[in-house]
Amino acid sequence: MRQRVEDKRVVGLVKAFLKAGIMRESGQQEDTTTGTPQGGILSPLLANVALSVLDEHFAARWADRTERNRRHRHGLANYRLIRYADDWLAMVWGTRAHAEALRDEVAAVLAPMGLRLSVAKTRVAHIDQGVDFLGWRIQRHRKKGTTARHVYTYPSKKALRAICDKVRTLSHQDANLSLAALLHTINPVLRGWCQYFQPGVSSITFQYLRAFAWRRVMGWLRRKHRRVTWKQLRRRCCPDGWWPAEGAVRLFNPGAVRTTRYRYRGAAIPSPWPST
Repeated sequence: MRQRVEDKRVVGLVKAFLKAGIMRESGQQEDTTTGTPQGGILSPLLANVALSVLDEHFAARWADRTERNRRHRHGLANYRLIRYADDWLAMVWGTRAHAEALRDEVAAVLAPMGLRLSVAKTRVAHIDQGVDFLGWRIQRHRKKGTTARHVYTYPSKKALRAICDKVRTLSHQDANLSLAALLHTINPVLRGWCQYFQPGVSSITFQYLRAFAWRRVMGWLRRKHRRVTWKQLRRRCCPDGWWPAEGAVRLFNPGAVRTTRYRYRGAAIPSPWPST
């Protein structure tokens, strides 16, 4: 940390964070002896400081466009790094041997910082096989009806399982609650997840999530009103057809979310930060 940050005030603040301890749900405070608490605000900061060496290593290669063109002409590999906190993805224009050599090179760059690559999480994959990154599945497919091949981004299966598990847990709440109270807990989860995956090929996934959320809420209503018929349940809890609602509170509909398409535009996107 001291090797990368010269400002002693920042180093002192980080040290204070590390020694601050953690607060349990019971209200008891415990001292921290090693590491940082899971989900703490300090972890992304330390990751950015430590992995800045990786940014500098890749940026030095990418900045020289003439060198990139020369390597391209001679059949050598070119690299580009995509990183968010401690999650990063190295894109390689070259062969699998080039990618495997880059993996060893990255390990050597991180070693002086006391970091090492996770064997379980580090893998080399072709774009046709696809890769999961930050909840997205990035994979090249053939466009239906054509011979053209494009790279598509859509929610990964792991991300879909996570949101379904979250909705399943929330829909197990006490049936004595009102429908509005249940929807107030489920709607923000569905809305936030859909907003995150909106700029991608997510329409089919949103339709699946719509049907899943509807089944879970209707199952909760069925447990709440065991002695009424489906017709009575619909009249009482679904004023707009079969969609659950109570007063002004309606179940959020993921299927109604319109997706957008975002593609990297490089220097066309102005940076808010000064270049020097």
